Amino acid sequence: MRLNLINTLSLLLVLFFFPNIAQAETYECQASDPEGGYLDYLNDFAEEISDLTDGEVEFEFVEAGALVQTNQILEAVHNNEIACGVSYTHYWDKFHPAAMLFGSPMAGAGLGIDNISYYSWYLNGGGKKLYKRLWREMEKDIVGFHVAPFGPEALGWFTTPIESMDDFRNNVSAYRAPPGLPGKTYKDVGVNAMSLGAKDLLPALEQGIIDAAEWCCPAPDRQYGISEVLKNYYLQGLHQVVVNGDLYINKDIYKEFSKQQKQAIETAANASLMKFVARRIMNNGKALKILTEEEGVILHDTPDDYFTEFSAAAYKNIQELKETDSFFAEVFNSMEEFAEVAVPYWSNAQLSNAKLGKAYADSLK
Repeated sequence: MRLNLINTLSLLLVLFFFPNIAQAETYECQASDPEGGYLDYLNDFAEEISDLTDGEVEFEFVEAGALVQTNQILEAVHNNEIACGVSYTHYWDKFHPAAMLFGSPMAGAGLGIDNISYYSWYLNGGGKKLYKRLWREMEKDIVGFHVAPFGPEALGWFTTPIESMDDFRNNVSAYRAPPGLPGKTYKDVGVNAMSLGAKDLLPALEQGIIDAAEWCCPAPDRQYGISEVLKNYYLQGLHQVVVNGDLYINKDIYKEFSKQQKQAIETAANASLMKFVARRIMNNGKALKILTEEEGVILHDTPDDYFTEFSAAAYKNIQELKETDSFFAEVFNSMEEFAEVAVPYWSNAQLSNAKLGKAYADSLK
């Protein structure tokens, strides 16, 4: 009896002084991607949060469709049907057009912003504060974090080579494009674009529903089997020069975290930005080498008139949205103020990197 009393008192003391031990919980987060390298990365990210919180906050990331349909992830997190999710914020521009500026500003928002300078704006130019406001503007009970910079993404895969925009328009029956405004912009330049999820992409190619497609980059494209069907590959694209994978947590759940736990999630998310960039450079380099040297893929340069036509159409669409939505205008104006200062420096500095790398790459041919 005395031993039981001592054990009970000891347990009560532990729970009193260390209440989070009793509250430790694993939160299932659904991704919008299938099983593979990105999901593995996300679960490594979850382990880092667990380590930073001494196991008090545990996330487990599951593949697309495991809990809800991919196009329901945001609403499911908002309604607390699932605790958290991972997707791409430009997917949700139907709830607010400014989602595109945070998820994937087409052609660098017409401002020359690339996948690195975007994060200069986000972390140092006021972007993060505006990103937090986005969820209030959407009226979604969500707290969001950028965790995975995917850009720049490729123009994609084609049945036969294209040498001009006329080839793209006339020789491609249907092209898988990103949803939302990027897809609309392709239609504006005369491309028959349609949006398909990851699980539908390969079957659509095999069944001839589409005969050209973009998904992401060499590594995930190869993983999804696109290169088994199409062999003509174009790395340079503008629809997603910047594209961000984001973590969404239900706001009520997030409020229950301690200050230290919230800081741990924020710290892990910020660290993830550089980790993911480093990871994707190496992984995509390996994949491109296999694709071109072992699997018969032919790498092409994107036609010059693609850049002028798509950029003009993207800029037109962005300016129209700026005129119709005040928050969109506020975000765009913030990006523009940043770009006027940062892009002239960064774009010219990057020429050295590009020429240096191109010179070496050409020497390998």
